[in-house]
Amino acid sequence: MLRDARGVSEETIQLELNDAGVAPGLPLPTDPRDQVQDVPYRPVEFRDDDLSAALERCADWLRKAGRWLGEPVDVISIHLDYDERDGFPYYDVKLLCNEEDLAGAPLALREHGDTVPS
Repeated sequence: MLRDARGVSEETIQLELNDAGVAPGLPLPTDPRDQVQDVPYRPVEFRDDDLSAALERCADWLRKAGRWLGEPVDVISIHLDYDERDGFPYYDVKLLCNEEDLAGAPLALREHGDTVPS
């Protein structure tokens, strides 16, 4: 579906990002085993020996991030892996998230007065 290009603005919106490349206000996973990983993709990782605990933290983070963003976070895929090495959490749940959501682009667009494309 193509949109009318006459409504496109040439104006650039500056996003404030931290060292991890995400918006400073984005809720981060609270467990030290969990993290938002680097680009080019933005996996948000939840690691635990207990799969249900990792999934619960994942769901909690999605709710917090969605409240902060003002809309659900776009999750492109969910990847479940395991790590059999000693001393590492066994389960590794990764959410591949839209980079623009983690950078707070929908918030910046709303603050700027633009509508967020659907």
